[in-house]
Amino acid sequence: MNGLEKLATERSNPKTSKLDSMSVKEIIKTMNEEDQTVAIAVAKVLPQIEDAIHIVYDKLSKGGRLFYVGAGTSGRIGLLDAVECPPTFSTSPQMVQAVLAGGLSAVMVAVEGAEDDKELGENDLMQKKITSSDVVIGIAASGRTPYVAGALSYAQTIGAKTISLTSNMQAAISQFANVAIEVETGPEILTGSTRLKAATAHKMVLNMISTATMIQLGKVYQNLMVDVHASNFKLKERAKRIVCEATNVTNEEAEKALTETQFNVKQAIVMLLTEFTADEVAVLLNKTDGKVRAAIGEIKH
Repeated sequence: MNGLEKLATERSNPKTSKLDSMSVKEIIKTMNEEDQTVAIAVAKVLPQIEDAIHIVYDKLSKGGRLFYVGAGTSGRIGLLDAVECPPTFSTSPQMVQAVLAGGLSAVMVAVEGAEDDKELGENDLMQKKITSSDVVIGIAASGRTPYVAGALSYAQTIGAKTISLTSNMQAAISQFANVAIEVETGPEILTGSTRLKAATAHKMVLNMISTATMIQLGKVYQNLMVDVHASNFKLKERAKRIVCEATNVTNEEAEKALTETQFNVKQAIVMLLTEFTADEVAVLLNKTDGKVRAAIGEIKH
């Protein structure tokens, strides 16, 4: 025995002992019922998630970077969140990065043995030249993946802040974390298949961490994505709708302001709400670290 059988995520779920004989209706009903427990499990660790967000914001606001480290499904969940940051918040691809056991090729095909290599996790972070200015989030449903443990351990030795995200209590990788987020999602309906509830929980947590951090960084005004990168027709149309909603102008007025600012949504909004020029608004937003509400407040005072 190697201890895996003791993990909650590896145990058999008594509700699904006859899974193979269930009807499709019964299977999806059971899956839906089990999925509803995930949000409840996440709710129990909100204080730890909050602590993690404060750390991530502190590092990113000072020019640091965020690294998601994982193997298999955990690594892919990290990658999914990382790659969505540039189009959603116009962040640099370097600000939020994913480091996967086996490299990017492991996104499509599992790289055998990579997750069991603690030294590989350390070496992969070395390649990223991480410093004490950065923060590393190690993701592992089991909480014991050697690759992730190696990465977190190395990050601590060079002074980077570390956060662990697991689906088992008293996880092994938590010893290498400044903040340990242990979301106990329990046995999967398909025994050991942590791409189900565990992965769903981790996606929810990473959604919270990245979104709340970006809000604090000034990437949101009201509840609007004002730092959206309008790189195609769909996103340009979204940019127009955002400007219209934030300023109550017509679509034509929004398009004119966006054209003047080269589709910089923040600048367009402040221009329309204050009647400042594009150049004046650019200076003001730079002064307020890109925060629209603060920029408007500066003008009104």
